[in-house]
Amino acid sequence: MDHEQGGPPADVRPPEVVQHWIGGAATPGGSARRADVFDPATGEVARQVVLAEPSDVEAAVAAAAAAFPAWRDTSLTRRTQVLFRFRELLNARAPELAAIITAEHGKVLSDAAGEVARGQEVVEFACGMPHLLKGAFTENASTSVDVHALRQPLGVAAIISPFNFPAMVPMWFFPIAVAAGNAVVLKPSEKDPSASLWLAQLWKEAGLPDGVFNVLQGDKVAVDGLLTHPDVASVSFVGSTPIARYVYETGTAHGKRVQALGGAKNHMVVLPDADLDLAADAAVNAGFGSAGERCMAISAVVAVGGTGDELVSRIADRAGKIRTGDGRRGCDMGPLVTRAHRDKVASYVDAAERDGASVVVDGRQVSPDADGEGFFLGPTLLDRVPTTSSAYTDEIFGPVLLVVREDTYTAAVDLVNANPYGNGVAIFTNDGGAARRFTHEIQVGMVGVNVPVPVPMAYYSFGGWKSSLFGDTHAHGTEGVHFFTRGKVVTSRWSDPSHAGMDLGFPTND
Repeated sequence: MDHEQGGPPADVRPPEVVQHWIGGAATPGGSARRADVFDPATGEVARQVVLAEPSDVEAAVAAAAAAFPAWRDTSLTRRTQVLFRFRELLNARAPELAAIITAEHGKVLSDAAGEVARGQEVVEFACGMPHLLKGAFTENASTSVDVHALRQPLGVAAIISPFNFPAMVPMWFFPIAVAAGNAVVLKPSEKDPSASLWLAQLWKEAGLPDGVFNVLQGDKVAVDGLLTHPDVASVSFVGSTPIARYVYETGTAHGKRVQALGGAKNHMVVLPDADLDLAADAAVNAGFGSAGERCMAISAVVAVGGTGDELVSRIADRAGKIRTGDGRRGCDMGPLVTRAHRDKVASYVDAAERDGASVVVDGRQVSPDADGEGFFLGPTLLDRVPTTSSAYTDEIFGPVLLVVREDTYTAAVDLVNANPYGNGVAIFTNDGGAARRFTHEIQVGMVGVNVPVPVPMAYYSFGGWKSSLFGDTHAHGTEGVHFFTRGKVVTSRWSDPSHAGMDLGFPTND
């Protein structure tokens, strides 16, 4: 896409421009490049976003690097006070953020509100950073020698986030990074950038010192600048597997700690003893929520034994009742993020049909409840999809639910384990023994038992296996704390006790 834009006609008001946030203030930076930001429900250009040049990368990293020493040395008590204020402000104003997400991503308001709530869980987890950073101490490890371990922040943490969760995914990382004493440069998707600027302004209102949280708008220029900048200590990324691999290889080659979460092809295995109504509800919710633009979306239902016909019938009945349209109108499912993405997703339906799959519910001809020419594709259900079809082998990232059939439990497990992705998987069954065996044998990082989207709570860590993760550390939870800190062990001997003098005041932890 050519991001260079010509001047608008004299009688047309130029769209609002989404800027960077560097050193505590919005700034257009030094670039003349711009990209269009669409309202996916109408297909219209809603605003533009600046696209960083290398000088803007330098400015953002410099602001973070300058703010880091003082923030690192700020007491844990004061750092967490800022986190608590941020939490309270976000709770009070969450509907504002949800509305911004719906306007630029397209997901329905209830889904956007859910995204904000799941991100808030990580903020609340990070509020416990004083406990999470507690070290260990051994007295008299050797005669008069004590040993203690502690964890300290890394420095400048870069976060490169995708379009599908413009608030939640950044919040998987930056609350922990900030609470642990790091400074952050967030590079959001240029497709829906406004949420990032709103979050930056909320941090400032919460009392976060200028420069601790920065937003760098942009495209590959910004990404490459962060991956190679010598003052960036760590990189957190979520996106497609090819880009995740690139981010990991480039970042580590330049000496950075990298966690790069890639793509997915999540399966839902339905055993013959399962509650088929529960399974059908779950498949529809997990396959078509957020228009399927979730890395944890169920994209392939594996019907085991004789469950296929009845399960497909029940899923089709539910999918046919979903109302697609503008997410601000109380519809069930909104548009896809761009026209190009909508067309790419539809092309997979075409390919599956050519490969012999049955199109049970066809979303290509949807009539949405919306004005204008939005980027809509209705819920689509494909049955008997060949596992050689690109619709099965590729991550589609849209409202397309596939059904494949296997005769046995073992064949279903082998199918899932043979897939190069290992992000999420679910099994639906009433057999506890089968579920326990499944959780042991399956080679996937996040597993749901009668739960279709097994996204863990914030105090557990999020991340997949195989080609769904590059790097050794998952997001949030204790692994997230370890990612944004590094360990230090101190061995000390003191011959004589020291005396601090008298002080009858009440001790504080400032």
